[in-house]
Amino acid sequence: MEAVASKTEEATTAAAREYLTFRLGQEEYGIDILKVQEIRGYEPPTRIAHAPEFVKGVVNLRGTIVPIVDMRLRFHCAQAAYDSFTVVIVLNLHQRVVGIVVDSVSDVLELLPEQIRPAPEVESSIDKACITGLGSVGERMLILLDIEKLMTSPEMGLV
Repeated sequence: MEAVASKTEEATTAAAREYLTFRLGQEEYGIDILKVQEIRGYEPPTRIAHAPEFVKGVVNLRGTIVPIVDMRLRFHCAQAAYDSFTVVIVLNLHQRVVGIVVDSVSDVLELLPEQIRPAPEVESSIDKACITGLGSVGERMLILLDIEKLMTSPEMGLV
């Protein structure tokens, strides 16, 4: 009987996925934790001429030049001030390192498939293909992003 319980527990754990959650204004987002390389405090990047408005510039991260994307500007949110809570989430996407500026990082959550619902069909500044679903944890509602698809989309200009 113990072996059966152990197998069920393993199946449940295997189906669960971990998401790093972060805030942009009042919204809370989640991205696959496996795409996250590190979380750093915000430091002003070096501006690149003629880059899209949401690309704040680049930083040198241990010898790697990393483009920095302000997600508030990318998602057309109100401009927020950079403060002590503002962080850069450094992502590793197909051997490409990219940083995203967010208001704050909340925590890492494990979501089971039954906690994730399909995203509704609504007009949004985020391409529907880049939203994997809506996760619910208690009273919290997370917008789950396919961050790799979002960052490598043609309008980002980072490919």
